[in-house]
Amino acid sequence: MVMARKSMGEYLVEKKFISTDQLKQAQDMQKQSRGELGKILIELGFATERDVTEGKAHELGLQFVDLTRFTPEPSAVNVVPENIAKRYNVIPIRKDSATNTLYVAMGDVNNPYAADDLRMVSRCTVRAVLASPGAIEDAISRAYGNTSASATTDASSIGGAGATGSAVGGMNPFKAGAGGGSMMSDLMSEIRENVAKHGANPNIDSDTDAEIEGEAVEEMAKAAPIIRVANAIIQQAINEGASDIHLEPDRRGVRVRYRVDGVLRETMTMPKYIQAPLISRFKIMSEMNIAERRVPQDGRIPIRYENKDYDLRVNCLPNLHGEKVVCRILDKSSIMIGLHKLGLNAELQAQVEELVQQPNGMFLSTGPTGSGKTTTQYSVLNKLNTIEKNILTIEDPVEYQLSGITQVHVNKKAGLTFSAALRAFLRQDPDIIMIGEMRDLETAEIAVESSLTGHLVLTTLHTNDAPSAVIRLVDMGIEPYLISATVIGVLAQRLARKVCSNCKEPYEVDAADLRRFGFRPDSVDQKVTLWRGKGCEMCRDTGYKGRVAICSLMSVNDEIAELVVRRAPLNDIRDAARANGMLELREDGLAKVLEGVTTPEEVMRVVFTAGH
Repeated sequence: MVMARKSMGEYLVEKKFISTDQLKQAQDMQKQSRGELGKILIELGFATERDVTEGKAHELGLQFVDLTRFTPEPSAVNVVPENIAKRYNVIPIRKDSATNTLYVAMGDVNNPYAADDLRMVSRCTVRAVLASPGAIEDAISRAYGNTSASATTDASSIGGAGATGSAVGGMNPFKAGAGGGSMMSDLMSEIRENVAKHGANPNIDSDTDAEIEGEAVEEMAKAAPIIRVANAIIQQAINEGASDIHLEPDRRGVRVRYRVDGVLRETMTMPKYIQAPLISRFKIMSEMNIAERRVPQDGRIPIRYENKDYDLRVNCLPNLHGEKVVCRILDKSSIMIGLHKLGLNAELQAQVEELVQQPNGMFLSTGPTGSGKTTTQYSVLNKLNTIEKNILTIEDPVEYQLSGITQVHVNKKAGLTFSAALRAFLRQDPDIIMIGEMRDLETAEIAVESSLTGHLVLTTLHTNDAPSAVIRLVDMGIEPYLISATVIGVLAQRLARKVCSNCKEPYEVDAADLRRFGFRPDSVDQKVTLWRGKGCEMCRDTGYKGRVAICSLMSVNDEIAELVVRRAPLNDIRDAARANGMLELREDGLAKVLEGVTTPEEVMRVVFTAGH
């Protein structure tokens, strides 16, 4: 049975924006004047334009957007000309590239000409959301701005035009706000003129890197317009909570994507003529050789933005259409330290804490890149970090700084490798050693030796699940009897997106649909209540916000140790681990689905692989 929506007036009363008496008084006036109830409430001073618009959105079944709190995405604003936005008093707020859908805030959703013109100019499917007309006017002014505002914009860069780092400054030309918005088009015009000045044609839609070379590229990369564009890309990524920035050249342009909560999404596409100076700008900031375009390069950009320190790890990879740049963003001041913050249940957390309290042995965190292994290791270190313990770490790079711990950064050029540092560690009287990653046999052998000589060793490994870790160590060349004598536990993990707490709603599914996760229904027709996000401005209509760890812990007992020594098949080790109380990743995922933390689709995405 579908419940009828409340009228605007009833909604305003329910939300206590107005009283019942005020609604009745306005309705009486409406009968006499035959005017709109919303306008009458505003004229009487009973409600604000924002309150009335929110009530209308509820009545019409549309999403309401508060434009005083929500910033339209530049990738959306850029596809609708300013004259169209002003003609219909609309503002595009988000573009979903996957479905080619443009979300547009409107004050009047019943104007058919507005929707038709928006579809024509954007070449997107248009989905309307409701916003108050006054807020839309203000948003248009901020998003499109004027040329005089952009002319006075601060052009400060990351450490200046030719320097390599320290602070991100200046206005963000891709962000709506005072002096923002229309800066994009002004900057692009300046860059076009600069490209033409250096003899290249900015109007062709194919690869132009070869036409702008040497000193010309470096000169353009140090010019104010490119500096502001590069800074804006970094600023917007930090503001959106992205973990990675992808600058991807293709035949016709440069695509910019951000990875947020583990999923990539397109933010903007820029013209081809910006490619050479923009990529060179990032290479200059990260101290790479801008003249070398044939081999991959690595660098880093230390920056300070809004009184916080960030470290960008940058990699440049040559490809068919130029060079792709990927920046990993590390926020040194806000790591999610603490096992309880990772999403471990009480029983699993207690087991991990018991394992790492042992005086010696090796505790492994496993999973693919980006699964939160390093965060888990830091959380364990934070738990163990006391005045009585001497803790040493070797990392590439040191991602987060912890007081009271000696952290060493790998420097291959100087000869400071994982293995060289570990040899030195053994002469530093350590109690606990953390190794960022076991990458080769030499490092693994020293780690095993360290654990055998009375040290607790924490490290990470790339495997699909916990039992596979011992097989991986054997493949690396470690003798099985050494593995059984040193490994005390393996924590496999993944990161799944959490259901957005602002727009989560319950829904029912057949219990049989959860069989693949190991769920056993009580009856054939049993129903289970789960949770999902409807989509809102806080989660950018994805239904997800934030991430939680899905974990599987294998404690190594005598039976498992014996199987490792006998080089038993992986399935035998997995069966023994399950008999010892190990829950598989899918089972922990199921528990978090039933708790309403995440969704079955998300667990499927991050946990299930072929054959599992």
